[in-house]
Amino acid sequence: MAYRGLMDTQELNKSSTWRTVHGDLTDEEWEFVCDLFPSYSGQSLVGRPTKWSKRDIVNAIFYVTATGCQWRALPSCYPHWNTVHRYHQKWSNNGTWEKVCKRLRELVREAEGRNPEPSAGAIDARSVRGAATVTRENRGYDAGKKVSGRKVFGIVDTLGLLICVVVVAASVSDNVGGIAAVEKVSPSSKRLAKLWCDGGFKNAFHDACRAKGIVAEVVKRIVDHSFQVLPRRWLVERTWSWLMNNRRLQIDYERDPQVTVGFIWAAHARMLLRRLTETEKV
Repeated sequence: MAYRGLMDTQELNKSSTWRTVHGDLTDEEWEFVCDLFPSYSGQSLVGRPTKWSKRDIVNAIFYVTATGCQWRALPSCYPHWNTVHRYHQKWSNNGTWEKVCKRLRELVREAEGRNPEPSAGAIDARSVRGAATVTRENRGYDAGKKVSGRKVFGIVDTLGLLICVVVVAASVSDNVGGIAAVEKVSPSSKRLAKLWCDGGFKNAFHDACRAKGIVAEVVKRIVDHSFQVLPRRWLVERTWSWLMNNRRLQIDYERDPQVTVGFIWAAHARMLLRRLTETEKV
């Protein structure tokens, strides 16, 4: 029993160390987003209060996103994994995570002296290997990257902050996925007038952008068969690099692609919160 008590204490100390240094929200960070996570079970501001603190649930989702652990491996210092999983599914499908990132993106842009709404951005796609849990209905094979799984399309502003995310089967072409991203971003970003892209986005994509009042410009390679940092396109590549520090995003385990989108927004929200609080401390 004494040995068991020692092990429990060590496990608690491990979790506390991780919570303090890496993942859990500070009071300052929570103030930025607390009102976007309702304190009641229903959709309104009244009703039965929830059993678990929304802050603890958000912290648990950040833990899974960063460490890539299985839901059932969630440490006991967080709410039960099934509760956390259910809330993450709900917030991924009803756009809560996207609303969180929209607010934080606007705050970061204002802190940088920019207009809250971007007028230009860059689009790119990356293929992610799918685990066995990714079903055949929304799974594909990217012959160019030789990856079986899903493809993530992202649009970022000129600061590298995500504006839009779309997850599709890896077999979907850049044109189709890019058009879906433009269709999704155009209602929410009225100022967006220009997108930089690579040569994989063909005429159909350019026509779809033009129909939305957006000019798409292809950034061509500087030197063939040699690595060069390309103007504008490096912004979105850097954003993928930032996000891939979260292990849950390195392999897609989700049956529902919208839940994968939620994990991407959650990882981005954590990054933006750190950026806001660190800027204020300088």
